[in-house]
Formats: sequence, structure tokens, C-alpha cells
Amino acid sequence: MKILHLSDTHGQHRQLRDLPEADVIIHSGDLSEAGTDGEILDFLEWFLDLPYRYKIFVAGNHDFGLRGANIEGLPENCFHLSNSGVEIEGMKFYGVPLFMEDIEDGSFDKNIQNIPPDTDVLITHQPPYGILDSPAENIHWGDRILLPVVLNIKPKLHLFGHAHDAYGIEKSSHTTFVNSALLDHNLRMIYKPNLLEM
Repeated sequence: MKILHLSDTHGQHRQLRDLPEADVIIHSGDLSEAGTDGEILDFLEWFLDLPYRYKIFVAGNHDFGLRGANIEGLPENCFHLSNSGVEIEGMKFYGVPLFMEDIEDGSFDKNIQNIPPDTDVLITHQPPYGILDSPAENIHWGDRILLPVVLNIKPKLHLFGHAHDAYGIEKSSHTTFVNSALLDHNLRMIYKPNLLEM
């Protein structure tokens, strides 16, 4: 299975051209800049038109319009994961969004603790602490509670963004960690989506 991963397009998704072929395309949040309905609808129009067999997206901290959203009318091959999962061709995908309100009321930590232990591909917006989360010295955008959960679950892939300029791939003995934040800290699109093979 080939997976194309991208994150943090912040409304600039239409700049992406000639994307490589894959079986699944996954966007791990901050698909919009201001979280408005118009931005989210524009992203969905673009995303749903892409020629991929399966499409998955989660919300990031900029995508407030998706908090609590029940998106009706998505095609059967497109999945909005919000503390939920889907099985595709025997692979279990699970997505955790990042909303500031969930951090403030403590539900984000509970959502992390509820990630199923049999998850093959974990999609979060935020990185785990210390892994592809540091765009500058002494600054970490990763979550301290997420790190031990991921290390315990050992998904084959952990896909995220959020930390601009910490783009890259890091492998452990059990998990491949991927930060596909496409924009730098000045919101210039300088990186490319990552193509991964399972």
C-alpha cells in the first residue's frame, strides 16, 4: 500500500500540482488558515477531486470549523477521522485532531489515552514530544503524553505535522514517524508531500 502524506497546507492546497500516485492520501491537519466554513469547503472540493482510491483527513488547531462537525455527504472512500478509525485493506487507521478547546478542558489527553492498541497507522496533528517537533533549538511543539502512548502502541506509521520546519522522516525499530508540514514558519510552501510504502 502506498500512502501520500501531507499536512499544514493552511489554505494553499491548490498550489500542489503533479502529486505522485498512491493508494491513500492523508492530510494530518491545518488544512485551513482561519478555520472558516469557506476555507474548509474549498479544501474538501479540492481533496475530493483528487484521483486517489482512499482519502483521509484530520483537523489541526487552525481548523476550528471542524470541531464537533458531522460532515455529511462525503463519498464512501473519504474519511474525516476525529478520535475515530477506519480499516482499509486490512490496515487500521486512527486519527486524533488538535483543538485548543480540547487541550484546555483536558479531553485531548483523554483522547490520546483512547487510541486503540492495534492501530497500524496513527494520524495526529501534533507530533510526539521530541520526535520531529523542534524547528528551533529549545522549542518543542510535541505532546509529552502522546509520546509514551505511541511508544507503547508501536504503530507502523505515525503521521503528523504542526511543527513547521521540522519536516522529515525518523525511524525507530517499530515505527516510522513522518512530519509532512509543507509550509515553513513564514507560511511558504517549500516542502513536498511524503510518499510512503507499507
